[in-house]
Amino acid sequence: MHYVITGSIGHTGKPITEGLVKAGHTVTVVTSKPDNAAAIEALGAKAAVGSVEDADFIQQAFADADAVYLLIPAKWGVEGWRAYQNQIIDNYIAAIRANDIRFAVLLSSVGAHLGQGVGPVDGLHDAEHKLAEVAGLNSKFLRPSYFMYNLFSMIGMIKNGGIIGSNFGDDPIVLTHTNDIADVALTELLNLDFTGHQVRYIASDERTGAEIAKVLGEAVGKPEIPWVVFPDDQNKQGLLQAGLNEEMATEYTKLGQSMRNGEMQKDFYKNKPTYGKVKLEDFARNEFAPAFSA
Repeated sequence: MHYVITGSIGHTGKPITEGLVKAGHTVTVVTSKPDNAAAIEALGAKAAVGSVEDADFIQQAFADADAVYLLIPAKWGVEGWRAYQNQIIDNYIAAIRANDIRFAVLLSSVGAHLGQGVGPVDGLHDAEHKLAEVAGLNSKFLRPSYFMYNLFSMIGMIKNGGIIGSNFGDDPIVLTHTNDIADVALTELLNLDFTGHQVRYIASDERTGAEIAKVLGEAVGKPEIPWVVFPDDQNKQGLLQAGLNEEMATEYTKLGQSMRNGEMQKDFYKNKPTYGKVKLEDFARNEFAPAFSA
C-alpha cells in the first residue's frame, strides 16, 4: 500500500510514518520545508516539498496513494481562518478525486459537529462535511480534545504572574496527547476497515483546571499556583498581548466559551472513547517541566 501523510513529520506525522514504513508500506510525506527532506528520507519515506495551498502540487503529491492522512496546518496571522481551512480541504479533495483515492483519515477536533461558535474548529466542520460528500471515498474523522501541548503556552503566565488559566476550567477538561492521536491514526491507516464516513473520538485524560494547575505546578516546583478562569474580554486581551491578531484572539476566545458552556464536549461525552495511555502526570514530568526549565 502507498500512503501520503500531510503535516510533515510533526507531532503525529512522524510516528505515523515510522509505523507505516515498519509495516512494509511506502510513504510520501508532504512538507513545506526543504530542510525536512533529509529527515523524512531517513525514516524510509519520500519527501514531497511544497505548499498545501498549491492545488497542483497536492494533486501530484497524492499520485498513486491508496490512503491519505489529512491535516490542515496552522497558519498564524492568516486573515480569514475558516476560508483558509476550506481552501486547504478543497485542495485535498481535488487531489483525492483526481487520483481516485478511496481512503482518508482526517485530523479533526472535538466540537467539529457544531459548525458555529467553536472558533478555529468551525472550519473542521466544513472539512468533514466536504469529505463526506466525495463519492467512493471512505473517511474516518478523528476528533481529539484539548491538546496537552497547548498547555506549553501557559509557561509565561506561570513565570510572570504565578497563575495559570483561561476562560474555561471550572468543569473537567478532556485532554489529549498527540502520541495517542498518532496511535489511533496509525491503527486506522493500517486497518483501512472503515466505510462511508465515520467519527472516532480520542482522549488521554480528564481534569479540572484546578487539577491541571496542581499537577503542572508540582512538576515545576510551584505547587501553589492556581487556575484562574478569566472573563472573556480579559482572555482576549491576553491573547492579543501574546501576539495573536484580532480575528484569532476572538476565535480562540469563542472556543473557550464553548468549552465553558459544555457545548464543545457534549457530543464527545455521548460517544466517550477508551482513554489513551498518556496521562497528565506523564506530560507534566517528561515534557512540561523540561520546557519550563529551558
